[in-house]
Amino acid sequence: MFTQRITPRFGETDALGHINNTVFPCWFEQARKPVFQIFNPDMAFDKMNLILAHTEFDFLVETYLKDEVEVKTYVDKIGNTSFTLLHEAWQEGIKKATGKVVMVYFDFKTKKPLLIPEQYKTILKKHFKED
Repeated sequence: MFTQRITPRFGETDALGHINNTVFPCWFEQARKPVFQIFNPDMAFDKMNLILAHTEFDFLVETYLKDEVEVKTYVDKIGNTSFTLLHEAWQEGIKKATGKVVMVYFDFKTKKPLLIPEQYKTILKKHFKED
C-alpha cells in the first residue's frame, strides 16, 4: 500500500462546506506519484509511459476542510499491459470515498500498449491489498 496525507484547502470546499467531489480525482492522482515513479523514477515528461484508461469513484460520506485526509492506494490487478489501482480517502478514521483506476503501460511514439516488464510487476505485487 502507498499512503499520501493531504491537507484540504479552503478553495476545495463547496457551498455546503464539504470537500467538492471534483477534488477527489486530483487527490487520487497525487497519491499515484509513487506508482508513476516505479515506471519513471525521475518523473520526466519525455519518458512518461503510463496512461489513465478508466476511472470511477464512490462518495461514501462527506469530507470536511478541518482535518487531513489520508489516501491509501493499493494494487488490485495486474494484467499484461495494464493494472488496476484502488484508492481510499480516510478522514478521522472514517472511509470517505473510494476510487478505482486502470493504468496502461503505453508507448507514446507508437500509440500502443506495451507488455509490462516483470521487474515492474514484481514491485507492484508488493502493494496488493491484504484482506
